[in-house]
Amino acid sequence: MDIEANRDAFIEYIKFEKRFSNHTLVAYTNDLIQFNLYLNTVYEIKSIIEVNHTVIRSWVVSLMEQKITPRSVNRKITTLKTFYKFLLRQGIIIENPMLKIQAPKTSKRLPVFVEKEKMDTLLDSIDFGDDFEGQRNKLIIELFYATGIRLTELVNLKQANVDVYHCQLKVLGKRNKERIVPFNTTLKEQIKKYLKAKNVTSDGNWEDEFLFVSKTGTKLYDKLVYRIVNAYLALITTVDKKSPHVLRHTFATHMLNNGADLNAIKELLGHASLSATQVYTHNTVEKLKNIHKQAHPKA
Repeated sequence: MDIEANRDAFIEYIKFEKRFSNHTLVAYTNDLIQFNLYLNTVYEIKSIIEVNHTVIRSWVVSLMEQKITPRSVNRKITTLKTFYKFLLRQGIIIENPMLKIQAPKTSKRLPVFVEKEKMDTLLDSIDFGDDFEGQRNKLIIELFYATGIRLTELVNLKQANVDVYHCQLKVLGKRNKERIVPFNTTLKEQIKKYLKAKNVTSDGNWEDEFLFVSKTGTKLYDKLVYRIVNAYLALITTVDKKSPHVLRHTFATHMLNNGADLNAIKELLGHASLSATQVYTHNTVEKLKNIHKQAHPKA
């Protein structure tokens, strides 16, 4: 009943059977290491069957006393819920103590997005340069904004899955779920420009499988894409977050503001449920409130 052995078995399970992302694997592993450390230092517990809901609740309280945000605490609670469901299914425990654990309430945060006029300025007025890196950087921005794909989806996008003729991408999303995402003719032309620059610059030893590569021809990595997006968004907006995910939020918000069906946006984003997509309706309501306040004589 060793806790570390069960933790390792659980991580293997969510990695190979549930196909969780590497980011989630790291987060879940760290959460369980913290939980195990708490059990050892505060209660001297070595076996998972000794842990009850009172012990777990005390850990949650200790996290909140450390001023850890409710959102982060909830993420750790989700880790434990998934872990204990695994233990129950394996027959390691006979009762699930997480059933008696309530998550702290979190304030709803509206997704941060960039206004349409500012995106127009970025894509129409900013000089990215005609060389390989300039064309690549512009395509990265345009692809995020035109399709709403995730950072990992962009980095892992294979050149063979970019159908320029039919203007669509085959995207491999969370838990290896594939989806088809259409794109417009503007993006089509930018893809052509980038591929031309890529072919001219390549010395024959560059990575051919993936669409995006570094200036040395190797597959692009997350941190570099983040830095590229951050640098260009800083030219046109003062929003606190200037990340690829902000462009994903921008895509969804602008689609909704221009009359797109919520279910269609859900499919394009690759959301598992509609509830994840509905958060964008709040931005639309806020926009309507501001318009009403400015325009109505009695507002």
